[in-house]
Amino acid sequence: MASESESAARTTLRVNRKISWRILWFLCVLYFVSYLDRIGLSYAGPNGMNKELGLSSTAFGFAAGIFFVGYILVEVPSNMALHRFGPRKWLARIIISWGVIQTLSAVAPNATVLYVLRFLLGVAEGGFAPGVIFYLARWFSDDYRGRAVSRFLFSAVFATAAGAPLSLLLIDVGNASSPLGMNGWRFLFFATGLPAVILGIVTWFYLVDGPQHASWLSTHEKATVQANLAADEAAHPIGAANVRSVLRSGRVWLLGFCYFSFLYGAYALTFFLPSILAGFQDQFDVHYSTLQIALLTTIPFACGGAAQLWFGQNADRKGRLGAHIAVSAVLGLIGGVAASVASGPLVMMACLCLMAIGVTAGAPLILVLGTRINKGIVGAATIAIVNTIGVSSGFFGPYITGWLRDLTGDQNAGIILISVMLAACVLIGVRLDRNAPVPVLREVASETLKRK
Repeated sequence: MASESESAARTTLRVNRKISWRILWFLCVLYFVSYLDRIGLSYAGPNGMNKELGLSSTAFGFAAGIFFVGYILVEVPSNMALHRFGPRKWLARIIISWGVIQTLSAVAPNATVLYVLRFLLGVAEGGFAPGVIFYLARWFSDDYRGRAVSRFLFSAVFATAAGAPLSLLLIDVGNASSPLGMNGWRFLFFATGLPAVILGIVTWFYLVDGPQHASWLSTHEKATVQANLAADEAAHPIGAANVRSVLRSGRVWLLGFCYFSFLYGAYALTFFLPSILAGFQDQFDVHYSTLQIALLTTIPFACGGAAQLWFGQNADRKGRLGAHIAVSAVLGLIGGVAASVASGPLVMMACLCLMAIGVTAGAPLILVLGTRINKGIVGAATIAIVNTIGVSSGFFGPYITGWLRDLTGDQNAGIILISVMLAACVLIGVRLDRNAPVPVLREVASETLKRK
């Protein structure tokens, strides 16, 4: 009996790895391009765009945040449409649409047009991330889904880390050679939008809607996937009966608020980390070149990305998603509080690294919990609602952080606000993992700190 169980486990692992090599890497590339388009504004701003279009810090924060207004408006209906029309067609539509809008942003003549295009970019991209999470739930069972989702969302962290040198390189190319008559920041938008259009066309032909349509899986492998998913569904109680009941679910709102808090910190760091590092020069009497600032920007999110991958794998092994979420929030809280009182650039950088770990490591596990609550079209709505609540922080994070910076003259007020929200997430994480006693939380925390 034990040998049969071990054989089934080996088969499942082999099938999961095969699926990962076939589709997960491609989805990661798509999300990398998506996130690169999303955050390009943070590098275009201080490198000519703000001056040319006359944007203050608050106006820049508004331009960054209005993207998410359009994004959240279409997220739930987009995921329901994905369930109806199929992931392959709907994801291809999303990718091509955002690529076209990003490319058009290269010719924005003023701030008003930029605001409109950023809003439309959000509308175009809305539904992509929760759609992929729902899509992954069609392929991976509970015991592998944490690492699959973490690897997918790691693409955003990697885009954040690689975005600085890549974006600045494209800006330099644009300033040096003025391709198509564009200056640096305009060429950045054009050069990052065009690949999305191409990848959207590839998506139409490359992806399939689910395991049953995968010609590259054998009959036995398809049966293994379906059996594992059926076992997961039987192991969890039936959730909401319809989309309306999802909106009345306290567990969904807890997940949404927790995701909101994590992403609030992540987006605030993403859009203002270059400005924070540039502020080191006045605050600590040091000087960094543009390239040095770009390289320094990659460090916190490289740390966060590594922690995110480990958290996803360890959470699958331990089965304590809520405890891992709580530990991640604790690390972010400590980093945020320490950053607000840091007395030197090295100490500040270490604090920002710890904060980046905190706001990125546990975030994917919140969505993994969302995939366990409901199935089918109700499950699609659940993931979309949780993601919508979380992604709304993309508007509030940059805008409020910019406003607090203008109000107080430094970044500490924004960091403290993030720390307060993460403190609430510690309690939420423990609450979400009802079966995780305090000793388990301490065990996860101890293992996490040993690996840092």
